[in-house]
Amino acid sequence: SRSRMPAAENSALAIAGAKAYVEREKVAGETLIAVACGANMNFDRLRFVAERAEFGERREAIFAVTIPEQPGSLRRFCECLGKRNLTEFSYRIADEKAAHIFIGVQIQNRADAAKLAASFEDCGFKTLDLTDDELTKLHLRHMVGGRSFLAKHELFYRFEFPERPGALMQFVGSMSPNWNISVFHYRNNGADYGRIVVGIQVPPDEMQEWQAFLDTLGYQYGDESQNPAYKLFLA
Repeated sequence: SRSRMPAAENSALAIAGAKAYVEREKVAGETLIAVACGANMNFDRLRFVAERAEFGERREAIFAVTIPEQPGSLRRFCECLGKRNLTEFSYRIADEKAAHIFIGVQIQNRADAAKLAASFEDCGFKTLDLTDDELTKLHLRHMVGGRSFLAKHELFYRFEFPERPGALMQFVGSMSPNWNISVFHYRNNGADYGRIVVGIQVPPDEMQEWQAFLDTLGYQYGDESQNPAYKLFLA
């Protein structure tokens, strides 16, 4: 009988070596054999392998993008991004003039990442390609956030929306241009629905408009503004 098992990270070295050999030597029309083993695989290792496979296969690129810290900037960036599939999006307001966004995007190959970075620059957004940066992949991608004295009148909500290209743009485009996004975090987990948490600065006299936005959005949501973890680490 046949069974399928993901190879452990060390055991996959033979496969990675074979693929690198084929790419380097332009091999075609030959049969290559690589011996791999999945005996040491568990769910903790599987999470690591799945995340790193996207980078190894050149299917994900990560960038640090700087946009103006003003209402409407995120919408312009999403328009520049188009309908590409996002894998990750993290941001926390920290500066009065510039916003630094950590973003992951699905790509076809490494050259595609360079083209994407160039397109961000053409839209006027300073971009740093972090795809090959080990510190970013291991640590910094999990460390975006913290408290901010600039986050006045901040509401903290979680949303669920259909996982499809353009869904983020629909969400951002539905909001009032007067509301500033002060926190944004999203990570694609391969599910049918994407889950995001958003901090939005809504003046007290616009709460009625905010509720109308929630009622017409059509996405499931929850108010986390009183969540004790949010109050400890972000508020």
